[in-house]
Amino acid sequence: MKNPFRLPRRANLSRPWRWLVPVLPVLLVLLFLAVLLWLPWQARQMEANERQEQLIADTLWVEQTLRFELARSEEALATLGADLVAGLPTSVPAPDALQARFAQMFKNGPELRRVLWLGANGALLARHGMDPPAAKPQADGVETHDMARLTRAGRYTEPYGATKQAPGLVDYYLPLFQDGAYAGSLVAAYDLKVLLDETVPWWFAQDNALTLLDRNDTPLATRAAGGPGRGVYTHRRPLDLPGASIVLVTDSVKGAPRLLPNLLVGSVIVLALGLLWSLLALWRHISRTLAAESALRQQMAFRTAMENSLMTGLRARDLEGRVTYVNKAFCEMVGLPPEELLGRKPPMPYWAPEALGEYEERFAGVLAGTITPQFESVFQRSDGVRVPVLVFEAPLVDSHGRQTGWMSSILDITDRKKAEELNRQQQEKLEAGARLATMGEISSMLAHELNQPLAAISSYTAGALNVLERADKGVPVEPVLLRRALEQARQQAQRAGQIIRSVHEFVKKSEPKRETVAIDSVIDGVRALIELQTRQSYVSLQIHLPPELPPVLADRLMLEQVLLNLTRNGIEAMMDAPPERRILRITASNDEAQVSVSVIDHGHGIPLEVAERLFSPFFSTKAEGMGMGLSICRTAIEFHGGTLTHAPNPGGGTVFTFSLPRPAATTAAVELQ
Repeated sequence: MKNPFRLPRRANLSRPWRWLVPVLPVLLVLLFLAVLLWLPWQARQMEANERQEQLIADTLWVEQTLRFELARSEEALATLGADLVAGLPTSVPAPDALQARFAQMFKNGPELRRVLWLGANGALLARHGMDPPAAKPQADGVETHDMARLTRAGRYTEPYGATKQAPGLVDYYLPLFQDGAYAGSLVAAYDLKVLLDETVPWWFAQDNALTLLDRNDTPLATRAAGGPGRGVYTHRRPLDLPGASIVLVTDSVKGAPRLLPNLLVGSVIVLALGLLWSLLALWRHISRTLAAESALRQQMAFRTAMENSLMTGLRARDLEGRVTYVNKAFCEMVGLPPEELLGRKPPMPYWAPEALGEYEERFAGVLAGTITPQFESVFQRSDGVRVPVLVFEAPLVDSHGRQTGWMSSILDITDRKKAEELNRQQQEKLEAGARLATMGEISSMLAHELNQPLAAISSYTAGALNVLERADKGVPVEPVLLRRALEQARQQAQRAGQIIRSVHEFVKKSEPKRETVAIDSVIDGVRALIELQTRQSYVSLQIHLPPELPPVLADRLMLEQVLLNLTRNGIEAMMDAPPERRILRITASNDEAQVSVSVIDHGHGIPLEVAERLFSPFFSTKAEGMGMGLSICRTAIEFHGGTLTHAPNPGGGTVFTFSLPRPAATTAAVELQ
């Protein structure tokens, strides 16, 4: 049996919700409109609150800035006051010095108008600056002065002198005390307008009108670079100065946010979104294309201008060695236009004939995927002139990280080579000068040394002549005696000639020439000159060399000069030593990499402060020394790829050691140079 009340009950249950069907869209539309109106209003309120909060924060910042500026001036006055009373009553600062201090204060604080120094009896001791255009009330000044003296702290007067044409002023009284007794006061007058203008930044004054008011709300100073304030966003802040009632008022030039324009703009944006959205894709594509083309043109123009302005030559090659790019500087360097270089493979027209083997070896390395990052070479310009160059090469990588070739930077080092050659010539002149100076020192010893063989030659030749004269008189000639005399004369002549040749070889100027030389032969070459000095100074010479000392690749004359300078320094260092300690030793040693020679003396040693500058040019501990000996020695040793060092001798004195690479290492060092 059917229930007759079932359907009517369903109808009754659903009937109360039917009114929502037509009303719900209307409610949604009204809700949308309400939200649309409420959001701009809420945004307006939030913007107003943010502006007010920002204004308050900025006002607090300005107030702190003004107070900080006045505090800085107060500290300067306190420092000046302490200096003024420090010498009282016995002395008074000089007027010029005092005025200079005042001028410095006025320079640091442009808001100062006047500074007075009053004595304990109120007498004016000094002043600086101009009097304010308006005088403060006498009672106010006396009251402030007495209160500052009573509280023993600085105090301000009430502002005064404010008119429509002139800004307000304020005075600051600083009592001075010496040993607890009142010693006078410093009185400073401040221009509030200048204080406001100098302290408040322009950007803040552009958006806000600032005014300083006294306790009666009378304007003392105003700064309104952006015009008068609107009265919408304002804030008052007292400056909290002891004795003075000054209020900083900030009034923003901005008005209240507007609601209607924001609402209209939002509605237009919502309605236009549908239209703009359909054009957005096309516009974005076109704009990106145009921007990419413009950026590419600018980049190409910039790169071209930059490359054309470079003095460094640029050259790009692919993995097969084909030239793919050259800049203007490279073309000028080789004297060829880009058309003759681009796309060309080696051999290149700028290769010098004498360096073809070097070029081909490096090109083979390029094809093998290896390069020398930095090397020197020679290019030949189209007019046949050789150009020394320094080449830097690096891999050329594309955007995907794949190597596509090699990029080279080429520097024309013609000027550098000329400078190196000039420096080498100057160094040779210094070395020759040093050798001549050395010979000047041993010239007297040389003359003394030559007197002995010359006197012997004279005696032997005189004896030979006597034998011949007796033969003329019929006396039989003794051939053995005559031969012995002539042989002795010849030996003495050879000895004198050897001394002269040693000096001549040492003094003469020659080009540095590396050759394989033995250390013992180098020492023998200057042994005669060393012995001249040792005999003159009563020094014993000891030479200890290992039997199988390997040769070195070096310039013999340079090494001889180094040995002679070091031995001479050692001999001079032992001039004040006892005779039994005057021993000069020359030793040598070798290892797998180098050969070392040491010159050891038992002299006074080298102090620490002298050791730091020992190898510096023109530094000498001798009264008549040039200060170039050790500097030239170190330069000569470093020229051969070696080192020159010194160390204390455990037995007293100094050990100078120079080390030279063995022939294999020396050859590699020469090639790097």
